[in-house]
Amino acid sequence: QVQLVESGGGLVQPGGSLRLSCAASGSIFSINDMGWYRQAPGKQRELVAAITSGGRTNYADSVKGRFTISRDNAKNTVYLQMNSLKPEDTAVYSCTAVARLTWYEKREYDYWGHGTQVTVSS
Repeated sequence: QVQLVESGGGLVQPGGSLRLSCAASGSIFSINDMGWYRQAPGKQRELVAAITSGGRTNYADSVKGRFTISRDNAKNTVYLQMNSLKPEDTAVYSCTAVARLTWYEKREYDYWGHGTQVTVSS
């Protein structure tokens, strides 16, 4: 059983910053890609940022230059540093991980956290 637990969400004023964390735990052999998605009320879920095990990153155009994704492979943890936050960044942010559970099975599994609310408002 693999669990992803997010933390760091909350209420922040426009222009402010937040740092989200997501720790994966359980019987994990290795984690490949990790990422953050968000979903605002009435909107589709969208990819915010992703990072490979080697550190290659990808960002949504709407957050480029403001958000930074990073990870600590030793801790199976991914972070999302969010700066210059805007009201349109308000959403539930969920982390994902693609993991292998054993050394002898190459199949990978997708896991999701329950999400953390980020609200940007004055």
